[in-house]
Amino acid sequence: MEFYYYNRQDDLFEGQELRTHGNWNELKTKAQQQYSHLTNDDLEYASGRQEEWFNRLSTKLGRSVDDVKDWFRHL
Repeated sequence: MEFYYYNRQDDLFEGQELRTHGNWNELKTKAQQQYSHLTNDDLEYASGRQEEWFNRLSTKLGRSVDDVKDWFRHL
């Protein structure tokens, strides 16, 4: 899976596919350290299915989609 370097954190999710700085595997590890009940399947990201993915994580974490997006911005 490829992600693109993108420096403007405030636009990380707006109107386009998820972009991340750094290594996705590192972000997944950080996410699982904070929420140990998240599985690799929960964090499997499919291009073109971003909103579905955020909704699924939102449900699993018991947080709003905006909270989940903000959480990823600060990982």
